[in-house]
Amino acid sequence: MGNLSARAVNTALPADAPYKLSDGDGLHLQVRPNGSKLWQMRYRFAGKEKTYSIGQYPEISLKDAREAVIEARAKLRAGVDPSFDKRLSKLRLIEAHENAFEPIALEWLEQRRHEWTEKHYNLTLNSLKDNVFPDLGRMPITEIDAPLLLVVLKKIEARGALEITNRVKQRCSMVFQYGIATSRCRHNPARDLDGALKKPVKRHYNSVARGGLPKLLRDIEGYQGKPLTIYALKIMAHVYVRTNELLDAEWDEFDLKKAEWEIPLERMKMRRPHLIPLSRQVLKWLKELKKLTGHRKHLFPNRNDPMRPASHAVILRALYRMGYGGKMTGHGFKSVASTHLNEHKNEWGFHKDAIELQLAHVERNASRAAYNMAEYLPERRKIMQRWSDYLDEQMSVDV
Repeated sequence: MGNLSARAVNTALPADAPYKLSDGDGLHLQVRPNGSKLWQMRYRFAGKEKTYSIGQYPEISLKDAREAVIEARAKLRAGVDPSFDKRLSKLRLIEAHENAFEPIALEWLEQRRHEWTEKHYNLTLNSLKDNVFPDLGRMPITEIDAPLLLVVLKKIEARGALEITNRVKQRCSMVFQYGIATSRCRHNPARDLDGALKKPVKRHYNSVARGGLPKLLRDIEGYQGKPLTIYALKIMAHVYVRTNELLDAEWDEFDLKKAEWEIPLERMKMRRPHLIPLSRQVLKWLKELKKLTGHRKHLFPNRNDPMRPASHAVILRALYRMGYGGKMTGHGFKSVASTHLNEHKNEWGFHKDAIELQLAHVERNASRAAYNMAEYLPERRKIMQRWSDYLDEQMSVDV
């Protein structure tokens, strides 16, 4: 090597056909008609003459090209084909990128997307984007171990966001499980972190469920708020759905003659339609409510834009005004119902599976989605009526 100068390389002009400028030891610069210049090295491997592409000039300088030849010759002496080794390195780089945590997490999210509402999908995606991808996103999933994952989760914990910490840990665990299922990794380090993180303090739903329910019901009955808000609170307590499922409800989802409400899959967290038998009490309130908003699309129209549903904060604000800030939310009614229904299931003669279905705690198995909605329906009708009657009884309990 040493036949070429930097000036000769820089000033080499294109011709009608490709030509080569030799530097020695197999290194040459190929000048193409379009003006591009490519460093190449000719060598023999296993008795065959081959060409090793080093890279484009000026990205690769003359000095860099010569160093690349020295490295390639060292590989040849070690019995390694430099061209094959370069292709293998590229494949490993591509594989490392594709097997990084972030693309696998995004693939897992897309795989589950059809089961979730758009809101739940975005919340899950953003929790990983904000808390995990900056540190672990580009790392090969096989290189992420429990201590490394713990460092990332401890950052969230240090902000005092204990619920988010545990949710992110659960979601990371699901990504690793997906990686195992798709042969991208063999171990789930999130499972090794049990007991390594602070547990979030449980909300005060249980304080309402265990002794505070009668007062809550009486407070709702005496609440001096807007009529639609009072109806929303009463119905929520009796049907125990998620806040958005009730406040986004549309009148055409209800069959008051059959005493049924079918929530379409688009508005359910698990992307499965949910059937709610309506008790006599709920049916009465719905008929009264229909006189107020039956001409609208939604049961609870937005006061500023009647074509849209009410704000999801309506119930939370009302509970706050009643003194239940930090103690109860709209979703808390589901927790209260779950506690009481399961504690009384034997006394009332209800099957646990029927209670779970009515709570919308359905199986993830897609093959069951077609009949889950109507399964145990006669018993679920009894559950909903017994629950409404139980709430009426609680109203008069002295605590």
